[in-house]
Amino acid sequence: MRIPTTVRVLLLAAVLAVAVLTGAAAAVGAQALVLEGGTVHTLAGEPFVGRVVIEGGVILAAGPGAEVPPGAAPLDVSGLHVYPGLCDALGQLGLVEIGAVDATVDTTELGRYNPHLSALTAVHPASEVIPVTRESGVTHAVSAPEAGRDGVIAGQAGLIHLDGWTVEEMAIVPSLAMVINWPAVRTRSFDFSTFSVRETPFTEAKEAAEKAQNELRDWFAAARHYARATGAGSGRTERDLKLEALARTLDGGLPVIVMADEKRDVEAAVAFAEEQGIEMILAGGRDAWKVKELLAEKGTPVILGFVLSLPPEDDAPYDRPFRTAGELRAAGVEIAFGSGAGGGFGPGGPHDARTLPYEAANAVAYGLPHEEALKALTLYPARILGVDDRLGTIEAGKVANLMVTDGDPLAITTQVRHVIIAGKVVSTDNRHRRLYERYRARPEAD
Repeated sequence: MRIPTTVRVLLLAAVLAVAVLTGAAAAVGAQALVLEGGTVHTLAGEPFVGRVVIEGGVILAAGPGAEVPPGAAPLDVSGLHVYPGLCDALGQLGLVEIGAVDATVDTTELGRYNPHLSALTAVHPASEVIPVTRESGVTHAVSAPEAGRDGVIAGQAGLIHLDGWTVEEMAIVPSLAMVINWPAVRTRSFDFSTFSVRETPFTEAKEAAEKAQNELRDWFAAARHYARATGAGSGRTERDLKLEALARTLDGGLPVIVMADEKRDVEAAVAFAEEQGIEMILAGGRDAWKVKELLAEKGTPVILGFVLSLPPEDDAPYDRPFRTAGELRAAGVEIAFGSGAGGGFGPGGPHDARTLPYEAANAVAYGLPHEEALKALTLYPARILGVDDRLGTIEAGKVANLMVTDGDPLAITTQVRHVIIAGKVVSTDNRHRRLYERYRARPEAD
């Protein structure tokens, strides 16, 4: 069908208008931004009062007299503090909305071994949990799949900005690490059929764990053989997406986040990683303090869960979870904090990611130096995850993920005044704030 000339002209005008508007928007987004007059805590050197210059989403310069490019937009932060944006080093942001509504939970897939699956394909950019978390100064996060009740290989975690219309806009590293739930010796489990705790004899539980661990070894052996066959150019090898993905972890390639808590499981996981030649990151690590020397010797970092947790055993001291971070750091183990690494109270998971600064603050009260706690939320997760060349400190050339506060970010009374993600000032409005304002303005009853 032939389109009338008038319609074609109108369509062409509309296309040109969109192009002009898009170009204008891009120009605004590309405009340099200067944070002026605040106390800048780079976490790579001493704090200073001065400027942070941002252009193209990257820190151009930071210093007392940093040069300002022509046409830069000023942001007066006098009397405030500028810090690197915080990182949730392991969680499910964007994957869970309401835990009790299955349709809004997309963390787990069927099957015990899913190395080919990527969590980022399920991230929901419009999640209400993301802006709530962002208001605490968290600018980027690791969104990771879970292995499920009996699962072992959960899939691939990705690193995302907590801002963006689409997953593609949010993605920093789409495939950051493989997530493995270590097959642990479980003598107690919850039986949903009877809604009660089921006790399993230790011997039986140990046999089941060893069987699963050997299955995991078989998967890595198969991935190694598959990599050799495809690397040799064998045209007879049928493509296997699971083995192809798992093979990326071999020889120190894609890091592997191993979820393990008890001492015997942590030791077994560390031995397995050494045996397989994989780069391991321990997550959870409830008993990591018991093997801190081993972790330090092997250079195994730990992503800790919530500090505000109950002691793991009936006869453990009340402050056991509070002291773990400080003891690990004193032993030379690099640490980070993640909302999906276990522990804590309340709704848990991504809904508690907003409390990460205060979890670290409680570790400070029990031996973790204050600056180390800040670095465990900024520099150390970037280093552990292999992105410290881009994130974690305020230095020229790094992605401009920043927060501006009116005080110590670990203090619950501190307000985050501005959040900057990839060089853009992002709104701190969120559902919690809207509800607070709504009910605060509720008229009094007669």
